[in-house]
Amino acid sequence: MKRLDARKFDQLRPIIIEPNVNPYAEGSALIACGKTKLLVTASVDEEVPRWMENNSKGWITAEYGMLPRSTHTRMRREAGSGKQSGRTVEIQRLIGRSLRQAVSLEEIPGLSFRIDCDVLAADGGTRCAAITGGWVALVLAIQWCVKNKKLNQIPEINQIAAISIGAAENNLLLDLCYEEDSSTDFDLNLVFCGLDGLVEIQGTGENRAINYDEIAPIVALGKSSIETIFKAQTQAVR
Repeated sequence: MKRLDARKFDQLRPIIIEPNVNPYAEGSALIACGKTKLLVTASVDEEVPRWMENNSKGWITAEYGMLPRSTHTRMRREAGSGKQSGRTVEIQRLIGRSLRQAVSLEEIPGLSFRIDCDVLAADGGTRCAAITGGWVALVLAIQWCVKNKKLNQIPEINQIAAISIGAAENNLLLDLCYEEDSSTDFDLNLVFCGLDGLVEIQGTGENRAINYDEIAPIVALGKSSIETIFKAQTQAVR
């Protein structure tokens, strides 16, 4: 089989991360993975959720949304229906869980970092791009906090990024575009914490089950690409 954009099975789409695109947010990034594009901002509040008020930790949370013309046809704004879809809630919880692994909450006491991920154009992999760009925005916001004396020093930060992998015609495909994502036998999203750890593996067997002996090759394929993504992130936060 051939991929729609002539990429090799193990080839990433071009990834571009432009930092500090929003002059008002403490941290921000525009991330493009092929045709998928997101604006991600990180806002800092000097308070934590009520259920955390009696401890010395900070908090990191995320919100995710797709603009009406981020897809081929216009979709309604979720605010117009008065509630978020189950998909939106699932994705923003994934982003929040992933980015909370970037830094120990004890090292950001009394601060909340709110990561807003807005999809400008969707061509597959939006949640992965949100996590990858969200890490950049978060780190820039932490740097802002140190510069503005909200934190005494930069805490130890784990690098977090995500990538999608699917299978079609007995081939594993890296970094799925929309057409591939909608037609693969199964697809997974892998969230990496550094080169040697995984925060989460999220997957669905759409047309067949995922065999146990496929898990190791899937993780290996994801790991083979994540260093390239990490380099793009590192360059953006320098």
